[in-house]
Order: sequence, then C-alpha cells, then structure tokens
Amino acid sequence: MQKPTITDIANRLGITPSTVSRALAGSPRVKPSTREAVEAVAAEMGYERNVLAANLRKGTASIVGIIVPRINREIFANIISSAEEVLNEAGYSVITCQTKESVEQELRAFQALRRNQVAAVMVSHALDAPGSQTLETINNMGVPVIQFDRVDEQIPGAKVVSDNVGGAYAATRQLIAAGYKKVGTLAGPQSVSIFRERLEGYRKALREYGLDPNGYVYPEGILRESGREAAFKAMADGCDALYCAGDYSALGAMDAVRDAGLRIPEDFGIVGTANEAFTSLTSPSLSSLSQHPKEIGRAIAEAFLKGDTSRTVIPMDLIIRQSSSR
Repeated sequence: MQKPTITDIANRLGITPSTVSRALAGSPRVKPSTREAVEAVAAEMGYERNVLAANLRKGTASIVGIIVPRINREIFANIISSAEEVLNEAGYSVITCQTKESVEQELRAFQALRRNQVAAVMVSHALDAPGSQTLETINNMGVPVIQFDRVDEQIPGAKVVSDNVGGAYAATRQLIAAGYKKVGTLAGPQSVSIFRERLEGYRKALREYGLDPNGYVYPEGILRESGREAAFKAMADGCDALYCAGDYSALGAMDAVRDAGLRIPEDFGIVGTANEAFTSLTSPSLSSLSQHPKEIGRAIAEAFLKGDTSRTVIPMDLIIRQSSSR
C-alpha cells in the first residue's frame, strides 16, 4: 500500500500542499483550526513526516545519536534512558547504536549518524582505541561529540566520566580493612583509560596500607569467562580477595572460587564495578561500585543542550554486600 503524501492530505481538505506542510511544521502562519484539521487527517491517513528531509530544508536537526559498546549492559541502558528523557523534553529524538566492542562497528556507527545529519553524537568507545579513520570521521562530524565513561583524550569536547580512581581505591581499601591479606585485581584491558584509572586506585590503596603497590594484577578481559580464568590464576598466586574492574568478571571470579571449593566471603572476598542488577541477586550478593548511570545520562544530555565542553566527574559509591563482608 502506497504511503500517503502531503498532496493526498491537501486534496482531502481542499487546501494547498504548502499549507499542509506549514501546518505539520507548526508554523504560526497557519490558523489553529486549519492546523488541527490537517493533523487529524494526517493521523487518519497514517501519514508519517520525513523529519530528516524537513531538517535538511531548515538547516537544523532534531535527532541525537548515542553509541555504546553493549546495549544489554545495565549501565549503558540506564545512561541511554536518562539521556533520552532529557533530550525528548528538549524536542530531540534519539538513535542508539551498539558497537559490540568492535572498532570497525564504531566507525560504521559514526558514518551512519553523519549520513543522518544528527545534531550531536554521544559515545562510549569500544575497548580498543579509536583508529585513525574513526578519529578523522569524528573530527569531520561538524556537530558536538560528547564522550562518556570510556573517553579518548585526543577527541575535543565534553567528557562525562566516573571517579574511577576514587572508586577502585574505596573498593580495595574495604577488602583490606575486612582482613584479606592478598588482594588482587582483575584490572581489565589497560588500553582503556577507565581500567588504567581503576588500577591506579587499587595501587593507591595498597600503598596506603604499606603493601606492594604492584600487587597482583590480572589485565584479562571483562567478561564472565575471562574473569573465571583470571581468578584461578589469582588463587594459584595466593590471593584471597579480588577487586574486579567489572561486574561480569567478578561474576566469573565467583564461579572460580566456588569451583575451587572455597567460601565467599569467609575464604575469599570479591568486589565488582558497575552495580549491575544481578549483583544484588547472586548468592552471596556481590559488593560493587555504583557509577550512577542515570546521572551520567543527564549530564551528557545537558552538556549538549548547554553547549558545555568541560569535563564532568561523577563520584562512585561502594555498595557493600555479602561478598566482601566477613
């Protein structure tokens, strides 16, 4: 079935297509009664306005793109939801893209958003640093690029980040204070700034307690499977606790500790990062650092709306549950 056009609506009402177009755009030049009639017929006929074409004609855009590594991670889902709420109130719609940790997919996302003439792009980068082609594409976007969580300092513009150093410091300090003697860290890939910062916070806590600042560092991935493998290495090295730079690697560590016949938290303590929904549902429940994703979402939206290009740091809060309490 052919989609209805502005001309179809005009013919139905006996007015000109230009009047219909102005009415749908909310022009004050159209009488309220005419605008209401046009909107009613457009809804009845199932007419959908081509927002992109209208934006191109006006030289404006009302769509914002958000790029995240994985939509199914609660932190990113909450960031998107919170940002979208603020942007919708300001008259913007949102297009969401996920990279699945692929630099190539991130490049394609930027290219697609540029073709769609978005008003801004908000991005948390894939694990690997953006390549030269991605950086060139970003620099040629011609619109604000707001980075959050995983940021690249080479890219100008607003950045909204967590206090990764302070959070990791608090998590590691809590494990040491609970009486664990050899606290290691599943540090995550050190090519990414947030994981380097979390490692810095871990080492800061060790230094404060007079422990070897090099500690027991396992820079494997941040997934459940890689966390499990790294935890077996940590236990072989004599660790009795782990600060994990992600909740999924912490979940894998819990698997490994149980498989080794040890008890959590009596024999082995674990703290994760991101406070994913499952952390309160595991047995025992998992201590974790909250990054306040809704606050991050509001901050990136407001940075765009206000034209703010500064750096915003969101504090982390340590949520102590059973996995690190003994």
